[in-house]
Amino acid sequence: MYFLIGGVQPRKVRLEKQGWHCSTCSSSEVYLTRTDHYLSLFFIPLFPVKKGTPFLMCHDCGTIYDEHGEPYHFEARGATTCPECGGVLDPAFSFCPYCGRRV
Repeated sequence: MYFLIGGVQPRKVRLEKQGWHCSTCSSSEVYLTRTDHYLSLFFIPLFPVKKGTPFLMCHDCGTIYDEHGEPYHFEARGATTCPECGGVLDPAFSFCPYCGRRV
C-alpha cells in the first residue's frame, strides 16, 4: 500500500530585484511580489497552477502596497479585530490566531 501526500500550496515569488522605499518603516526592502499556487508532492512544489496578482510588500514591517505604491487596505466581510493585538479575525473564531487571546 502506498500513500502520496500532495496538494496545492501558495508560494511568494519576487518579480523584480529593485527595492522600493517603504513609507511606514523607511526601509528599502520593498519588492514587487506575487503569490503563486503550486501543485506539490511531498511538500515539494512541482509546477505552478495559478498565478496571483502582483503587489508590493515590505520585508521588514510587512506593509502591503498595490502596484502603484498606495497602501492596500483589507476589507474582509464580517471580520472583526482582536482587542489585544489588532489582528483581523473571522467572526467564527473563539481565540485570536495571532496572540491567543479569547475573543
